Amino acid sequence: MEEDYYHSSAEWNGQDGSLDDGYVDGEADGKIQGECMEKFSSRDYIMEPSIFTSLKTYFQAGGSPEHVIQLLSENYTAVAQTVNLLAEWLIQMGVEPAQVQERVENHLKTLLIKHFDPQKADSIFTVEGETPAWLEQMIAHTTWRDLFYKLAEAHPDCLMLNFTVKLISDAGYQGEITSVSTACQQLEVFSRVLRTSLATLLDGGEENLEKNLPEFTKMVCHGEHTYLFAQSMMSILAQEEQGGSAVRRIAQEVQKSAHERGHDASQITLALGTAAAYPRACQALGAMLSKGALNPADITVLFKMFTSMDPPPVELIRVPAFLDLFMQSLFKPGAKINQDHKHKYIHILAYAASVVETWKKNKRVNINKDELKSTSKAIETVHNLCCNENKGATELVAELSTLYQCIRFPVVAMGVLKWVDWTVSEPRYFQLQTDHTPVHLALLDEVQERVENHLKTLLIKHFDPQKADSIFTVEGETPAWLEQMIAHTTWRDLFYKLAEAHPDCLMLNFTVKLISDAGYQGEITSVSTACQQLEVFSRVLRTSLATLLDGGEENLEKNLPEFTKMVCHGEHTYLFAQSMMSILAQEEQGGSAVRRIAQEVQKSAHERYPGANQRHF
Repeated sequence: MEEDYYHSSAEWNGQDGSLDDGYVDGEADGKIQGECMEKFSSRDYIMEPSIFTSLKTYFQAGGSPEHVIQLLSENYTAVAQTVNLLAEWLIQMGVEPAQVQERVENHLKTLLIKHFDPQKADSIFTVEGETPAWLEQMIAHTTWRDLFYKLAEAHPDCLMLNFTVKLISDAGYQGEITSVSTACQQLEVFSRVLRTSLATLLDGGEENLEKNLPEFTKMVCHGEHTYLFAQSMMSILAQEEQGGSAVRRIAQEVQKSAHERGHDASQITLALGTAAAYPRACQALGAMLSKGALNPADITVLFKMFTSMDPPPVELIRVPAFLDLFMQSLFKPGAKINQDHKHKYIHILAYAASVVETWKKNKRVNINKDELKSTSKAIETVHNLCCNENKGATELVAELSTLYQCIRFPVVAMGVLKWVDWTVSEPRYFQLQTDHTPVHLALLDEVQERVENHLKTLLIKHFDPQKADSIFTVEGETPAWLEQMIAHTTWRDLFYKLAEAHPDCLMLNFTVKLISDAGYQGEITSVSTACQQLEVFSRVLRTSLATLLDGGEENLEKNLPEFTKMVCHGEHTYLFAQSMMSILAQEEQGGSAVRRIAQEVQKSAHERYPGANQRHF
């Protein structure tokens, strides 16, 4: 009887004993429809990339098509289409299409930067589950890549932006993201950016280095991990024979920048060098670099080591920041130095500046100390002159000859430059000067000339034509630094001398042509290389003839020897010049003067070419 009226609980709640499935499913569908309806009610939702996904979800939950159409239509304000319409009107009114596009894009970038929400941006990957197609399309355009760089700077913790920066790097645009701090948080991206940036710095010459170095140092000094990685990489590259010195210079500039930013990177610098093998020297150097000041105790430790029979490698003390400390101690006006230890300071600085070591297979085979004593003496002499508070400008004039002799040593010249800088930077310096040209400024010209002459002498002494010719083989085009050098008289003069000494060097022949193309042919009358290229020689001949004809008798006597030397360089140059002058000699105006020059050249050539009379026209 009971069984007829009271059935089992399974019959009340369903076969498995749970609540009715249809009721649960209906409640879930209602919730999904409500979420979709909320989206459809937002402005211009029909333009959103997720519209198709939302519609599919809504219809699967049993939503009504009529309701969807109504919501999407009512909330469609056509913002994007209105912008397109306005853009079309502007173009029809005569505005350039590119200008209209740029204006729209810039306004859109401003709005995106203003309203960007990192959390919503990160949810893109949660919703879509993969890289959105529109993101890959955006990074193909410079405008939107620039937007991502700015957003990444403002929101470094946004996962979507970090991923986008990696996408940009993968697409080969790592050269653009040197200033993006987000790149410094991903090793793969940072290593690419570092490699590209280094190549840019090395390939562009001094001007390019000065332009791009600030951004490079900012990126490298972003954090301790980026600094250590970059310096480790550069310390390895600096050991290469080709380009190693340039990389070392960049590494030192980065180290200097880190110091100026208030970071103590001295331990990293020492660890990457040879200091680890000399713990006592490493401790002494580290202490002074960390404090930013020299002290007698640590200087004594280094002095004993570098005056021993087997001193440490000189590279150990060739740390720019360390050498700057010596400049401040020995050349800065008013600097106090313990007189009992002064000779130790001078010896270490002179050792770092003058000693040359020869290494083979990581073993030192020779130490050349030929210039150590003379360098030490020059440093001491200039130190006594510059840092003597009792000597004024008048007393220094009497010591100019001594100063000029001492600044032939580059380290002394650098010290004098620092001393002049500190001296003239005093607020009242120019108020107290009565001389037309203060002695400190006169020294600058002398330092520049001495240093340039010293550098030219070294280049002439060690110039290798084969290595010079290989420049074009390696680079495949005219190096930017070569074009920059020929813009300066000092370096053009160097090329003239090298061309005289190495007439068969292709690189020098090409450089002389570059100089001629740049309009400096009037300077190269004495260069035999010019006589080997008809195009250059004809320009030089024309310019030289004009100079001889325009300057009068005195000018003719002065410049004729160089002119005849050039024309008589070879039989081909003589024949070409005399042919040209024979034509010009027939002119009514100036013809007699040209004839006179031709006769002088013929007279000079008679000793070189006995048959020249037969070829005279």
